[in-house]
Amino acid sequence: MEKYNPTPRIGVLALQGDFEAHIKMLQGLGADAQAVRLPKHLDEIDGIILPGGESTTIGKLMIAYDLHQVLQRKIREGVPIWGTCAGLILLAKETDNALAGQPLLASMDIRVRRNAFGSQRESFETDLSVPALGEAPFHAFFIRGPQVDQVGPEVEVLATLDDGTIVAVREGPLLGTAFHPEVSGDTRFHQYFLRIVQSVKR
Repeated sequence: MEKYNPTPRIGVLALQGDFEAHIKMLQGLGADAQAVRLPKHLDEIDGIILPGGESTTIGKLMIAYDLHQVLQRKIREGVPIWGTCAGLILLAKETDNALAGQPLLASMDIRVRRNAFGSQRESFETDLSVPALGEAPFHAFFIRGPQVDQVGPEVEVLATLDDGTIVAVREGPLLGTAFHPEVSGDTRFHQYFLRIVQSVKR
């Protein structure tokens, strides 16, 4: 297992959604992972994960628990943030339903379409080529997932579907995936995020 010195402290937003699986996977990799529900939980945090769930609900709860502005400040300070599924939507500067009251952190230069692949029953899994993770394909689970329709000039596309649909992106310390790596059993995306954290950790 990869060793980290010092141990990275990762906060996983735990307002709603699939946060426990992220915490368990990070702890298995040797990270100090903890649930984030209040602004004080973001003190002394080296990286943050915004998990899957229902993006509008998570966004409204971020505001209700006074986390929205704190998260935006952390992003401005360069703290690495990884959004998975709903978390990717929250990171986006623009979504297809921004006028419908979707609270956003509006930090990543991408446009995202919610529920791009249909309802829960249209969920699917597929193997993705992700060169940043190595040669072996990454088996990805899409559960009411979004897709990235547009990327800015500084955004790196990490993975696409066979038809070219963008499903994983990075912009500096910001990482976004339209699928759920935490349920795959494959730890490589979490390791990749921890390497980003280590690379910017002061």
